[in-house]
Amino acid sequence: MTKIHRRSTPSVPIGSLKIGSRQPVCIQAMTDSPTADVRATLRQIRELVQAGAEMVRITVNDDQAAISVPKIITALRRKGIQCPIIGDFHFNGHILLSRFPQTAQCLDKYRINPGNIGRGKKHDENFSAFIQTALKYGKPVRIGINSGSLDRDILTDLMTRNARLARPRSGSEILCRAMIASALSSARYALKLGLPKNRIVLSVKMSGVQETVRAYELLAGQCDFALHLGLTEAGSNTDGIVSSCAALAILLQKGIGDTIRISLTPTPGAPKKQEVEICQALLQSLGLRYFIPQVVSCPGCGRTRSRLFQQLAQDVKKHVKNNLNTWRSLYPGVEKTRIAVMGCVVNGPGESQQADIGISLPGQSEKAAAVVYANGQKISTLKNKNLPESFLKILDHYLKRTFTQTQTTRISSEESLCKRRGGYEHRI
Repeated sequence: MTKIHRRSTPSVPIGSLKIGSRQPVCIQAMTDSPTADVRATLRQIRELVQAGAEMVRITVNDDQAAISVPKIITALRRKGIQCPIIGDFHFNGHILLSRFPQTAQCLDKYRINPGNIGRGKKHDENFSAFIQTALKYGKPVRIGINSGSLDRDILTDLMTRNARLARPRSGSEILCRAMIASALSSARYALKLGLPKNRIVLSVKMSGVQETVRAYELLAGQCDFALHLGLTEAGSNTDGIVSSCAALAILLQKGIGDTIRISLTPTPGAPKKQEVEICQALLQSLGLRYFIPQVVSCPGCGRTRSRLFQQLAQDVKKHVKNNLNTWRSLYPGVEKTRIAVMGCVVNGPGESQQADIGISLPGQSEKAAAVVYANGQKISTLKNKNLPESFLKILDHYLKRTFTQTQTTRISSEESLCKRRGGYEHRI
């Protein structure tokens, strides 16, 4: 896989985290419970953090929400949850932050949408008050531009000038340029007010894939601020997942983006953690980060008479998920393990040999034997009826043997180095 070279951006401290610079791309999520409902919001935050969210954004839209923020964050910290909590403000953020200083102080980052804080002189006054609060408490700010709530003055000005051109640009192009102009003018104003560059994050979220990619490419080419990626209204289920991943994958492959969020219209009753899991799968598929051993399996065809390989693939995934926390503590780096479950001789042996460990099950016209490979070598042939249980035992043994050997080799190398330096007092 081609190595992805990230854009050079300032390192932005957000609570216990840092984003930007050479830090890993960070996963953000957002609650959809009323923030005034402290129990429901705490429940969602814990669920998102347990799933792997590294920053969680909550709505702060009225007095009751603002009053609840310190209660929520205090409860989280008492439970040992250090995940940064971001306040999402629209229309009245400058008022709420001024009215509730404890809320302003305990949030780890603020999000402001310049298109929703007034027009003309009022816009500048409200924006300035918001930034002054961030300066007072040393908080970073995301200036988040959304196509659906764009600064109308900027858009109108660009549209007017475009209409005078001999060859006017498309409406989509003008919208992109207006979003860039809004983001950069707001960032410059924040800098003028004293907010340092390493406290500013920008985003230019749109609904369409091509428009989103275009906007972020333009923005990345004109600044070196840290960037948060996402589609603002992606949709639900398959449509939302595909659209979000398509846009974000293109941008991440180009080295653009420091934090990401997959925003899906929730299915009633479905857990919010799905957004986090999709972010993890996206980053892992690009080789940017690793979260869980990957199970690759074939789609099946007319040659795969038995459905055993389908069930085995599910069994392996379930086994990995159930044991992941234990494996992480015992086997550092286990997340990069690749496991193959294949259904016939066409690609089965090859894919299994290319994986760290894999099994190639018999197809329709093959002998009733499943061959297991580890590190490219055949290590076993399974024929019994308890094939799933047998392969899972082999998998457990492989991980124990592989990571124990790796750990032993690392310790031996460290001990050898320490001896050459004159003793164990040098060992780190």
